[in-house]
Amino acid sequence: MKIKKLSLWSVALTSHETYYMAEGKTCATVESHVLCLETDNGFRGWGEVCPIPHYLPAFAKGVPSAVAEMAPEILGITPLGVDAPMRKLDGFLVGHAHAKSIVDMALWDLFGKAVDLPLYALLGGRTHRDMPIYHSITCVDPDDMARMAKEAYATGIRQFQVKLGADADWQTDAERLIKVRDAVGPGPLVYGDWNCGATKLQATRTGRAVQHLDVMLEQPCKTLEDCAAVRLATGLPMKIDECAYDQASLMRAAELGCLDAVALKLSKFGGLSAMRRARDLTVHLGAEICAECTWGSDIVMAASLHFAASTPQGALLNVCDLSHYVAPRIGPMAPVRKDGRIAPPEGAGLGVEPDMSVLGQPILEIS
Repeated sequence: MKIKKLSLWSVALTSHETYYMAEGKTCATVESHVLCLETDNGFRGWGEVCPIPHYLPAFAKGVPSAVAEMAPEILGITPLGVDAPMRKLDGFLVGHAHAKSIVDMALWDLFGKAVDLPLYALLGGRTHRDMPIYHSITCVDPDDMARMAKEAYATGIRQFQVKLGADADWQTDAERLIKVRDAVGPGPLVYGDWNCGATKLQATRTGRAVQHLDVMLEQPCKTLEDCAAVRLATGLPMKIDECAYDQASLMRAAELGCLDAVALKLSKFGGLSAMRRARDLTVHLGAEICAECTWGSDIVMAASLHFAASTPQGALLNVCDLSHYVAPRIGPMAPVRKDGRIAPPEGAGLGVEPDMSVLGQPILEIS
C-alpha cells in the first residue's frame, strides 16, 4: 500500500454574512484547498486547509506551490502511521505548517481507512459522545450582536465568542460584552476576542469596565507578554489563540500566567500529529482546549471533531462547526450542530467524503 497520486482542488467558501474582526480584518469569500492522496490499492485520503487573509503567516495561494514541492516526498509513502512521514516532510520543507496540515490530515484519513477505524480511535480513543459548540458573533452594533446571541441561545448554544475591536472603541467593546452577557443570562460562557487587534491600554480599559461580569478575554494583543499584562490588570481569565502555534509557545503562555484556555488549530500546528502532542502538553499545563482550525468546511471540521472527541474529559472547552458559517458544504453528509452540540463523523478515517461536483476540476495532479 503506497501513495501513487495526489490531487488538489481550490474551492471558494463564502460566509453567510460578512465577518468583521479587529484591525479591519474581514471574512467574506475565502479560498480553501482540498487534497486527495490516492493509494495503489484504491484508498483515498482527504485533507483541507483554509488560511484566512491577514490572520496568520500563511496564505491560500501558497498551498499549491508547497504541495507540489512536497509531492516527490509524498508519493511512495506507506500511510500506516503518520508521525514518521511527517517528520520526513519537516526535514524536507522547513516551516509552512498550514501546507503540511493538509497532507498530515489526508495521511491520517488513509491510516484510518487502512485499519478500518475512525480517527478518534487512533488519536487516543473516544472520550466524548458529542462536544459543545461555541458560536462566533461578528463585530457589529452591540444590539445586533445581542440579538444574534439570543438567536443562537434558542438553538441550544451555551458558549459565545464575541468579536471585538472592529471600531477600535474600548467603550463600545465593553457594551458588546455587557449586552451579550445580559442577552444569554447567567451560566453560558461568554468571551471577547480581539484577534490581536487591541493595545494593552484598550484591552485593559475594556476588561476593567466588565470586571463585574462572568466573561473571559481572548487574545487581545499581538504578544503573549501583553496578553499576560492585560490578564493581570483585569483579573479576567484569558484564552490564547494566534500566539499558540507550537509546544514552546504553550509553555511560554503558561509561564506568563495567561493560559487559562487555548485554541489549538490544525493549520497553525501543522496537522493532527503535532496537535496531538500539543494536546498532551496542554492537558499537563492545566488549560482547557478549543479544538478547531482557522477556517474551512466539512473535511477540516471532521478532523477537528475527531481530535476533540479523543481529548481527555475536563480538558475540552469547546469546538467550532466551521462549515456552519460558510457555503458551499464540501461534504454534505458531514455532521451538523444539534442542541448546541456536535458529534464526530462515523466510519473509518475522517468519515466524510467530498461532493465531487462541488470540487470541480483539480488545479494540481501529480502521480
